[in-house]
Amino acid sequence: MEITAALVKELRERSGAGMMECKKALTELNGDIDGAMEHLRKTGLAKADKKSDRVAAEGRIVTAQDGGNAVLVEVNSETDFVAKDENFLGFADAVAQAALKSGATDAEALKAAPLGNGTVDEARQALVAKVGENVQVRRVARVSGDNVGAYIHGGRIGVLVNLKGGTPDLAKGIAMHVAAMNPPHNKASDVPADFLAKEKEIELAKMTDKDRAKPADILEKIISGKMAKIVNDVTLYGQPYALDTDKTVEAVLKSAGAEVVSFSRLAVGEGIEKVVEDYAAEVMKQAGLA
Repeated sequence: MEITAALVKELRERSGAGMMECKKALTELNGDIDGAMEHLRKTGLAKADKKSDRVAAEGRIVTAQDGGNAVLVEVNSETDFVAKDENFLGFADAVAQAALKSGATDAEALKAAPLGNGTVDEARQALVAKVGENVQVRRVARVSGDNVGAYIHGGRIGVLVNLKGGTPDLAKGIAMHVAAMNPPHNKASDVPADFLAKEKEIELAKMTDKDRAKPADILEKIISGKMAKIVNDVTLYGQPYALDTDKTVEAVLKSAGAEVVSFSRLAVGEGIEKVVEDYAAEVMKQAGLA
């Protein structure tokens, strides 16, 4: 059977694979486009498996929202070059929509969610075959509420905020603050007791003999003041509001009659150990100079 340009084009559109891969598959399957499609999916899976152990610490954080329901998804690639590729970006946006529609709350559930003519993971495997890099759907964050704010900074940091009361603009402003300041906790009551105990121990150890010689009530006031500052530094409510640093986030929320119920923040590659390549040393080694 003659392998026409139109047949190759149709297979390319269906599979997302390269022109030469499509032509080769059609030739091997004697023009059977369904068989060629299955062949490409199988070889795509094999390629994806070979690349799955390679570190993917670049990528994008994407969001999808429908009223009070919103998701963040982290999709990783090996290089920032691929993270800017239109195929990668289109896949990431489609995955975010799939996460929103499916209700998936973790990456494993999301991989099995429907996308196109298959699943998210099957689409991922096809993308790996196309871009030649390991691509992973790593994390999902989901927030639902009456006033949900979403903010993406440069495609690398994403935040969702669930606000009770207030306005959509305030919810987005708080999300921008969380993106910039990355508070570990929401309110003072959320700070773990063991963290506070360790910080108090450290502050006591830093005190001079002169400070320790002060009356117990004065010493307690000094320590309490230091601990209050530490709590403010690690809580959203205690931090100066990034959009109006004369006020704390707590003061801004109080004046608006609002409360932060919860927030989620994802940053590309956080927690992944990146491999640092020394290309000069590698070249010298290959040349026998090192």
